[in-house]
Amino acid sequence: MTTTTESLNEHAYRNAPAKTFASMSVPVLLSLIAEPLTGLVDTAFVAKLGTEPLAALGIGTMVLTSAFWIFNFLGIGTQTEIAHSIGAENKTETATIASTSLLLALGVGLVSALLPLLFLPQISQFMGAEGVMQSLSIDYMTCRLAGGPAVLFTMAAFGIFRGLQDMRTPLVVTTVVNALNVLLDWLLIFGHGPFPELGVTGAALATTISQYIGMAITLYALHRKLGLTPKFDIPRCKRLLSIGWDMTVRTGLVIAFLLYCTRTATQAGAIEGAAHQGIRQFVVFNTMLLDTFAITGQSLSGYFKGKNDNLMIKQVVRQTFGYSFITGIIIGVLMIAGADIFAELLIPLESYAAFIPAWTVVAIFQPTNSLSYATDGILWGIGDFAFTRNAMCISCLIGIGFIALITMFQPPHPLVWIWLATGGMMLIRSALGCYRCWQLTKV
Repeated sequence: MTTTTESLNEHAYRNAPAKTFASMSVPVLLSLIAEPLTGLVDTAFVAKLGTEPLAALGIGTMVLTSAFWIFNFLGIGTQTEIAHSIGAENKTETATIASTSLLLALGVGLVSALLPLLFLPQISQFMGAEGVMQSLSIDYMTCRLAGGPAVLFTMAAFGIFRGLQDMRTPLVVTTVVNALNVLLDWLLIFGHGPFPELGVTGAALATTISQYIGMAITLYALHRKLGLTPKFDIPRCKRLLSIGWDMTVRTGLVIAFLLYCTRTATQAGAIEGAAHQGIRQFVVFNTMLLDTFAITGQSLSGYFKGKNDNLMIKQVVRQTFGYSFITGIIIGVLMIAGADIFAELLIPLESYAAFIPAWTVVAIFQPTNSLSYATDGILWGIGDFAFTRNAMCISCLIGIGFIALITMFQPPHPLVWIWLATGGMMLIRSALGCYRCWQLTKV
């Protein structure tokens, strides 16, 4: 049998789909934006220590964020599997999937924490650190890696909650963890009361302690909700690792494409590189906004997939596409209307001429870009991870080909062409995803 919360969510969605979809999406959005806001506080605190500590923080966060991002299948795959099981009203299966995912996350987290310790000097050197900066970055990464098991455990736990259509618990945990992180930052970076002044290492220690407290809260909440017992199911583990392969290939191609774009923009000159970075920062924030609807769509489509209710899946598709597309239009209009304001906030004055035309291109593509996130959420919910992998392979390889042509022929206004190639890549991805969603949901 399903829990009371699950039944109420289904009933509410059937009777008021737009309202229910929105009410589920708001906590997701708030939980997604909490972490980057805390990252800004970390940066502001460490900036008071000087340029070398700040640069060391930048190196450490970039390396560790990329490393942990590779394992996002623990959250995404778990969310889908849990949604299918509660849709099928199989409480025993739900608990088995949850326990297997959490134990797998702990194992992967332990390996991901220990293995990089052997190569931290080489990693920091590769990132351009030397001298004091290298020493500080190694200290920071060492301390943060100790939190690896907690990071991946919480990632899997959030997938479980969202698969259960519980979007509020991840928000509560995220709020507590990030508030505690800010408090410990202040105590440990600068040293107050009985706490020593630890500088950059204090920032890392604050984050690691907060992550383990978050892990404890999620474990307690999950145990109360599902009555978890340690159980590791080999077939379920294989299924999650299969999803992990699809997601790793997909993520690797995205990273390769984005790095190639950044490299091409930087080679065009410092002005273009600065303008590209400003646009990229906005796009990253925008991604979190659109991921909100994808995560909600994934949870609902997975739930109704478990029930084999194709009509309700089609309703979820319409809802996810509608919210995403309208949001894309609004973002595009705001980008064009406020181009001068965004330019002032994001870039130095000398990059203005390169920024505005490329920014306009990005704005124009926002509505179609939004559909690529929507289709990912729906297809992940249905469980079609292989198609999202293949669609990303096709679109990224075509995009990389366009960037190679830009590098070869060096046309005027290179930043415009780079973002045209990015928009084209996203357009292909959206078209493939939309076709697949229509193909899978037609009666």
